[in-house]
Amino acid sequence: MADLQDEPHSGGIGAEDLPAPAVAVGALDRAVALLAVHPVADGCNTLVRTLHQSPYHDIETSDTGVDTDIPRLRAGGVGAQFWSLLVPSAREGEDAPCDQVLSDTLDQIDTALTLLRSYPDSLCLALGAGDLADARNRGRIASFLGPVPGRTLTGSLGALRAFHALGVRILAPAGASWARDELTAFGHEVVREANRLAILLDLTGCAPAVARRLAGASKAPVIISNTGAASLNPHPGNVTDEVLAALREANGLAMVTFDTARTGDSLHAVADHLDHVRAIAGPHGVGLGATFGTGPGHPRPTGLTDPSGYPRLIAELLERGWPESEVAQLTWGNAARVLRDAEFTSRAAGHRR
Repeated sequence: MADLQDEPHSGGIGAEDLPAPAVAVGALDRAVALLAVHPVADGCNTLVRTLHQSPYHDIETSDTGVDTDIPRLRAGGVGAQFWSLLVPSAREGEDAPCDQVLSDTLDQIDTALTLLRSYPDSLCLALGAGDLADARNRGRIASFLGPVPGRTLTGSLGALRAFHALGVRILAPAGASWARDELTAFGHEVVREANRLAILLDLTGCAPAVARRLAGASKAPVIISNTGAASLNPHPGNVTDEVLAALREANGLAMVTFDTARTGDSLHAVADHLDHVRAIAGPHGVGLGATFGTGPGHPRPTGLTDPSGYPRLIAELLERGWPESEVAQLTWGNAARVLRDAEFTSRAAGHRR
């Protein structure tokens, strides 16, 4: 695990501009040691969109213009990253033409692939669970492309197959006509084809009833790549307990964000959301999806303003009594399991065909 040990952890943990919450030294040492073996598989980072808008950032050095770079990913013990390819119109529900959304998404994919080619010693494209472990063993950060917006699929599955050929492994149905108010007949076709291709369905932003239908229709586990617990904060981007229970039944995964509006303004508040999601979705159903990748001005919880704060969060969970085995599931094991299960479902679908 050279990628987690080459960089000194001192100076990289927590926010540099805000007082970080006090954490017991012993717990912090345990957190760093645990992340060296079970690094973070982060479910959501929007750096690709930021770089598409401002392509001159060098992420090999810390840059105050953006909260994500390789030194801070390494200091935080990040071993895998899902790079969001959602364009603003797809994320914010605007009625942009579908052909424009498709064009913008292809531009994002191109930016993501350029990013990976630019930093081959630190980042590598990951297409499945095997690549996840291989990247970790080679000291690289496994990079999964997606989600892409489901709105790009308008009556044909060709775009989904094309995305798969380009390396995309996650699809977000939110905002798509086939998953807006209900799961349509075409929506069921999308789910079946995504299962066949081992493309994960990311239910972030879906209405609760549709999210439950998607979780039930998919034979592979589904994910929510960035969310909080609606029971603790009724933000429209947070997930209800009913959806969390559906994820538990479907062996899915809810990944908690570090967004002040959704999860509060402190590391302790984020830990409260993790406690709640773990209680409802189960230890096998909770993950981390920070939604880093933005520039200055995006509110972040104190102590979690960039990826280097992960060890402090893990130390907080250990102090709260989380068993190390369940922390390892949270950081790495649950994401790896979902990817493995999706590939198993894909192989089974291939045999059936």
